[in-house]
Amino acid sequence: MDTAEKIIIFCFLLEGVCCRDFNIYLPEKIKALSGYSVIIKCRFEIKEQFDKDLTERATGVWYKDRAYLNTNVVFNSSTSSQKSSMKGKITGKLKDKDCTTVFYDLRSNHSGQYFFRIEGEGKLKHIYKQANVSIDVIESPPKPRVQLYVEQKEVQGQEEVLEVLERSSVSLRCSAETLCSSPPPTLTWSSSPRIPLSESSRLQELISDLNFTATHREHGVTFTCTITYQLQDKIKTEQDSITLHVQYSPKNTTVSVLPSSSVLEGSSVTLICSSDANPAVNYTWSRESEGQLKQLQTGDTLTFNRTDPTHRGWYHCTAQNQHGSQNSSVMLDIQYAPKNMSALAIPSSSVLEGSSVTLICSSDANPAVNYTWSRESEGQMKQLQAGDTLTFNRTDPTHRGWYHCTAQNQHGSQNSSVMLDIQYFPQISVSSSCSRTDVTVCFCEADGNPSPELEWRLSGRPVTNSSNTFISEERLSSTVLRSSITLHQSLTNTSTLQCLSRNTRGTASYLFHLPSSVERLNHFSLLIGVVVVGLVVIWLLSAITCICVRKGNGKLSQTTQEGTKRIDQSTSEVAPHENQDDPVYVMMSSAEATANQDSVIYSPIVFTKSESQEFGSLALLDYAVMQDCSEGLLKTESSIGEFSRAREAQVIVSANVRTKEAEEELFEDSSQIYAKVKRCNP
Repeated sequence: MDTAEKIIIFCFLLEGVCCRDFNIYLPEKIKALSGYSVIIKCRFEIKEQFDKDLTERATGVWYKDRAYLNTNVVFNSSTSSQKSSMKGKITGKLKDKDCTTVFYDLRSNHSGQYFFRIEGEGKLKHIYKQANVSIDVIESPPKPRVQLYVEQKEVQGQEEVLEVLERSSVSLRCSAETLCSSPPPTLTWSSSPRIPLSESSRLQELISDLNFTATHREHGVTFTCTITYQLQDKIKTEQDSITLHVQYSPKNTTVSVLPSSSVLEGSSVTLICSSDANPAVNYTWSRESEGQLKQLQTGDTLTFNRTDPTHRGWYHCTAQNQHGSQNSSVMLDIQYAPKNMSALAIPSSSVLEGSSVTLICSSDANPAVNYTWSRESEGQMKQLQAGDTLTFNRTDPTHRGWYHCTAQNQHGSQNSSVMLDIQYFPQISVSSSCSRTDVTVCFCEADGNPSPELEWRLSGRPVTNSSNTFISEERLSSTVLRSSITLHQSLTNTSTLQCLSRNTRGTASYLFHLPSSVERLNHFSLLIGVVVVGLVVIWLLSAITCICVRKGNGKLSQTTQEGTKRIDQSTSEVAPHENQDDPVYVMMSSAEATANQDSVIYSPIVFTKSESQEFGSLALLDYAVMQDCSEGLLKTESSIGEFSRAREAQVIVSANVRTKEAEEELFEDSSQIYAKVKRCNP
């Protein structure tokens, strides 16, 4: 209120005090809600001379439109309200010059101008024609008004509302004209979320303020202010609304994957980025590559029509507007069956026997696979163990073979194999041997890995195929080689035959004992010799028996002495290293005895009337001396030798009694049997 208005009011009041007259103070216009009550604020003044007439019994009368017609009286406080056309009550005290009046249950036909009349005791009767109140009965309450204040400044126009920024201080004010009704109306806010209210009221105006800091949660929210009139079971409302537009940076940015973030290789997948922001954002897709982000494309979607393992990885979406940016990421998992599978051996697939080796299986698969090791065994696969490694701490040749690794996940399986080769030094079989018929044939068999080579050496010199030698080879398996050699040439006692086997891991050799020339006798010659020896022995025994009977007892002692002497001499010559008192033995040998030395029978025999003869001796041989005591002396020396693999005992005798001395040397090989026979005349 300015200074001029204050001066006018002050003068008006001063005039009323100094020279009082009939005056009334009424609102010019009042809006009243149909069906509700209306309150008319009213005060009046009278001339001072009528003060004594203004008592408690004073009456107030209201006229409508035409104040001078008694027919227009609508209310008289002295009569019952039921007799009045308008139901009401003067709530003010007329004695105190307060004419405030309440009219109930207004109708639309109650609209009009109303005048007040005061009637007191005596001559106090006055109608105030100079002032009246206009009542407008309306069917609906007046509409409230909602105003927006940003940073305590009123925002005018809907376009400017869009400029409300996040974190700004915002105030919404709802104001409504109050009707002079009873009870008074109320203001309420409806919004989401709920915000505390700050209410105030002025004369004939109701105000409610809503204060908050703008966030993205208030964006797009409609705030509604409602004024409500309620009288008993009657309710009438009116409202006004405003929708708040808040600008803010991206919020709640997320990435979703259709149909799923884990897809099978070859299928289609779409990545979708979404964000809450105002104004709308721009989307940018990028991917991690070697520790850096590589930009792919823009837009809210990223699609791969046919996926492969290279698409696996982290994908990032950036949402950005002028108020800021926000990121979201998703891991795209491309699943597939095992591929690029391999099996290898450490340190190598070829190892020396006794060393350690580890087989390792690897594959490219998603999800991870389970590994199973198996081995071929008799045409079938024998499962060994699970796991990506298979270790042999100490290998041997039985570990040699193919090993298979199977990698499997829920999308498929794949196999890979490795050949484990256990290498070892050559070994020559004990079955290697020689045999002799018309020619010498020897066999040599060697086992080794890598497959060995065989070489023949005769008396230290390598042997190759020639007119006198034939060599052949036969591979029995991947590790076993067999070689045979046929010798057509004559061999000496000093000849040696060697089989030499070698591979990259080492060498081995085997020395053969070659059959000498004595073994060239066939079975027929051997049989003749045995028969001759048998006949000679029988003849000698018969002769000895006859001579011994004819000589008689007279010559027995002399013969015995001489025979003993000769025996001692012969024994000393034949075996000078033995005791002279040992008897002389003759070893009788037959064909059976040659096969079994345990069947040889030794018998002591004494010869007389003979002189001992010298006989040669050979080392490492057994000897038998036989002497004849008849007219001539037959002295036989038999030497029994020992062959390297089989023992045979033979006595081969050849005699010529008519010659003075005869000696036949049949054989001279230290590995054979010797017999020497001498015939001496007396």
